[in-house]
Amino acid sequence: MKPVIRTLSVRVRDKHACVLNRMAFDVNQVWNAANAYSAEFSWVPVPEVGYINCGTSAFELMKDLKGIRKERGMIIDSTAVQETIAVHAKARKQFKKNKLNWRCSGGARRALGWVPFKSGAATWVNGQIRYAGHYFKVWDSYGLSQFDFRSGCFSQDSRGRWYFNIVVHVDVDIRPAEGGQIGIDLGLKTTATCSNGDTLERQDCYRNLESKMGIAQRAKDKKRIKAIHAKIKHRRKDAIHKFSNKVVKENSLIVVGNVSASGLAKTKMVKSVLDAGWAMLKTQLEYKSIATQGVFIEVNESYTTQACSCCGCISASSPKGRAGLGIREWTCAECGTTHDRDMNAAMNILALGHKRLAVGIPVL
Repeated sequence: MKPVIRTLSVRVRDKHACVLNRMAFDVNQVWNAANAYSAEFSWVPVPEVGYINCGTSAFELMKDLKGIRKERGMIIDSTAVQETIAVHAKARKQFKKNKLNWRCSGGARRALGWVPFKSGAATWVNGQIRYAGHYFKVWDSYGLSQFDFRSGCFSQDSRGRWYFNIVVHVDVDIRPAEGGQIGIDLGLKTTATCSNGDTLERQDCYRNLESKMGIAQRAKDKKRIKAIHAKIKHRRKDAIHKFSNKVVKENSLIVVGNVSASGLAKTKMVKSVLDAGWAMLKTQLEYKSIATQGVFIEVNESYTTQACSCCGCISASSPKGRAGLGIREWTCAECGTTHDRDMNAAMNILALGHKRLAVGIPVL
């Protein structure tokens, strides 16, 4: 058994939405106050030099905004104020800006609710979560009473539902992968094709509900539109989780091609590309392989479709570029081997992964 850090998420009962919306409004006010202060006081005048951008640290913002809870009658606790300011300072450093976007509490640009807190602010009392003097009932699917709560947050989704997200230490029996090696080719006709023959078939999560989505959009039924989008997301996530769990369990080396979803999203294939969920699949494979002490590698997949996985030659009969997307099987003119297009690419991707492991990762 090995202790690992995990984030658990459970849904909060809808009857607490009013209190959480009020807390989210307070968090937005803290964020906006920190935003205004950092935008105004980051530039410091220096004689004979001009203005120098010194930035405003989280510590300085906390000193200047320490009385904001009492001044504005907020119901959030002090840790929520501190955590909001700390996240604001971290985001300014990441994006190299003195002023970030405002968090709106209403209107078309309303920010989704968010109430962060530090370790010790939330506790489990009599089957409920106690935070800032309020008690919240949740659908407890993890048995939260057995965990020591650390930092976390309340978050809201697009349908207005609230979730309690908490960081905990969990003792997990980590079992290393079975030792297999696999290359994965990502595509549109088949979402993922593995070098061992396994596939993740195209789910068409969006396409299957596109007609219902159109009806809801023409009727301007916002509630129904959000529900359909949530169903699409959950179906896609479920299929990818099942596939990635199987791949990670059976293989200690996973090699994936670096196909660019953002680049293909600018073409006529945008709906199919975004519906495939390539980025989600690669993210899940990476963190799950790390958890099982495996190796995840992303390689340049250039010419993996055209090159023969047996002899390595790019023959005249191999599919070329976007014009050759309709060619699903081809025979190498050099060695005479017949290939399935995606299987051949997956085997070449696995070979590239072995080559990278052999030569190491170059230092830039």
